[in-house]
Amino acid sequence: MSAIEIRPVSNVTDCEQIEEVQRLAWRMDDIEIIPSRLLHALEHNGACLLGAYDGEKIVGFAFGVLGTRPGPAADQLQMYSAITGVLPEYQVSGVGHQLKLAQREVALRLGLELITWTYDPLESRNAHFNVNKLGVTCQRYIRHFHGDMSGINAGLTTDRFHVDWWIASDRVRARVSALTPSLTLASLLAGGAVLVNEAGRHAGLPIPPEEFLDSPAGALLVEIPADFQALKQQDMALARAWRSHTRRLFEHYFSRDYLVTGFVRHHEPGGPHRSFYLLTRTTDTHR
Repeated sequence: MSAIEIRPVSNVTDCEQIEEVQRLAWRMDDIEIIPSRLLHALEHNGACLLGAYDGEKIVGFAFGVLGTRPGPAADQLQMYSAITGVLPEYQVSGVGHQLKLAQREVALRLGLELITWTYDPLESRNAHFNVNKLGVTCQRYIRHFHGDMSGINAGLTTDRFHVDWWIASDRVRARVSALTPSLTLASLLAGGAVLVNEAGRHAGLPIPPEEFLDSPAGALLVEIPADFQALKQQDMALARAWRSHTRRLFEHYFSRDYLVTGFVRHHEPGGPHRSFYLLTRTTDTHR
């Protein structure tokens, strides 16, 4: 692998490469893939289509379009990051991070303050990337956002977090510059954070509790599976139980003015890997 270069994609041939990245990254049926001609047409008319190039091979891409959020004036313009994907063999090499930082630079040059997108809240690796490395926040849970899908999304409702990335904020500048210390489970619990849904264990798999704690604490910890893809492969019924449990939990707390502001990965020697969202009361500090 040579040095990865991030640059705009502006021809149909390279857009055809992006079709293949989609197939391999998500194992999707062709009907779910954004076609090359549409990508090319939208890029030609101002959409943000960035490719991660290893030589002339596209190994990842980020595609964003201009959108709006509720409000009275043009300052409500935003970018919607419709899809970002990386070939499986490049997914631990930082390519996704390079793509998102390049997308941020494009949006800043356009005078935008906000980029939004969605992701599966039960995917621990994506949560760490989005919340810790990029600095997104979330206070919106959408049920079955994409409808039924194939590939890695098959067999489960496509519930999603709708996240906000306030790209000019102090919070985001600190996160993308790696200036924010990593959160630890011990320090959060010592500081008064309340764990509202501690998982059980059975046959090595995390089991969601039947109920979650209704707490008014200022900081809450929400446990999710550390490896949801592996869990789905071993026990789809258990994966569906986690979806139902966390759906109810997040909708409950989001409706009570909590938002996602942090993510914790925890592992004690000899113990299981564990993952937790940090929810805090809504304030302007996330901007």
